[in-house]
Amino acid sequence: MRTRTKVMIGIGIAILLVSAAGLSMNGRRQQGIEVRVETVDTRDLVATVTASGNVRARRKVDISSDISARVAELLVDEGQDVDEGQILLRLDPTRHQAAVNRSRANLSQAQAQVAQARANYLRAQREAERLDSLHAREPLLVSRQEVDNAQTDLEVQRSLLESSEFGVNQSGAALEEASDQLAKTIIRAPMAGRVTRLNVEEGETVIVGTMNNPGSLVLTVSDLSVMEVVLEVDETDVPEIALGDSATVDLDAFPDMDFPGVVTEIGNSAIRPPSQAAGTGQTPTIDFEVVVTLDSPEVELRPDLSATAELITETRAEQLSIPIIALTLREPESDGDEAENRNDRSAGEVPDPVEGVFVVRDGRVTFTPVTVGIAGQEYFEVLSGLSLGDTVVSGPYQVVRTLEDGDDVRADENDAPDAADDGQG
Repeated sequence: MRTRTKVMIGIGIAILLVSAAGLSMNGRRQQGIEVRVETVDTRDLVATVTASGNVRARRKVDISSDISARVAELLVDEGQDVDEGQILLRLDPTRHQAAVNRSRANLSQAQAQVAQARANYLRAQREAERLDSLHAREPLLVSRQEVDNAQTDLEVQRSLLESSEFGVNQSGAALEEASDQLAKTIIRAPMAGRVTRLNVEEGETVIVGTMNNPGSLVLTVSDLSVMEVVLEVDETDVPEIALGDSATVDLDAFPDMDFPGVVTEIGNSAIRPPSQAAGTGQTPTIDFEVVVTLDSPEVELRPDLSATAELITETRAEQLSIPIIALTLREPESDGDEAENRNDRSAGEVPDPVEGVFVVRDGRVTFTPVTVGIAGQEYFEVLSGLSLGDTVVSGPYQVVRTLEDGDDVRADENDAPDAADDGQG
């Protein structure tokens, strides 16, 4: 009996709680759910894509050395403006000057050998002509064999002369190569600009890069007359961006200034291809490079400054709009054929939810499907489903999610947006 009594008491308490909850809910619905409302009106809407990146000069040259040598003289400082052709630094020329001297001596030797070979050729030519003439006049004095031997010697001397002339060409090319290496000990500015990076000091040794090892980056000269912002844009936002789109750039270094610009480049492949993430077990983030060229900044900018840009992808003037938070999703209404609906669900065909808003009429809400266009900062463009002057529920977010078609509502007397709800939905 004790157990049965306890069970009965528990059931009674549960019934009382359910009844109280039902009465509370009914009372709440009868009084009307407190909501924020807003009238459908026309507004100017701007759709944007936000991305971050860094500032760079449109044109820059990273200067590396073509030879390995010690820095003998450094003639510029980082941040210094330079002219095209100006000497930036000198490398130790000792070894390369010696190579030039050696090549010049080899060339002189080859030229002397050419002179000797030409003299031998002329001697053999005269000898062959003399013997041929004697044989023609007195065959008994000069045999045919002697004439043929002289002709053969002439051919040998001709070949030796040609060989020595090729030797001169070879020595000349070696001298040009050595002179070129010597000239590379003087590094000049390839263009006018500013030294934005300087990686060496006097006395350090710069090395030449190989296939697997990069060489020494000596310095960077940048043309700061045209500055760009290189952004990393998510793959889902790239299709919305087009060349010529305007942009507003914020720089951390200048928090009180906005820098206008225009999109001038859109990458055709990912910055980090998915193949680079193969085998790591991580899902790669696919970002594309988008370049914004700044419109004549009022202040002097430096490469590598951090930047955040808003790219304006679409604009709408005087367009019907609703608050972003007002838009919600609901299951589509049943067509009345329950058997067919059950068959569709059993076959895995789940209908897509419908986008819409709750329109307030005479203190009661009606779920109304709408078609929206671009999204501004706080409002959606309305393409169909609503009319100018309609009143829609615009919050709070949790109430919008739980409202049902036909619920009674009452407008919040304060009608002040909840900061925690803004931007959701």
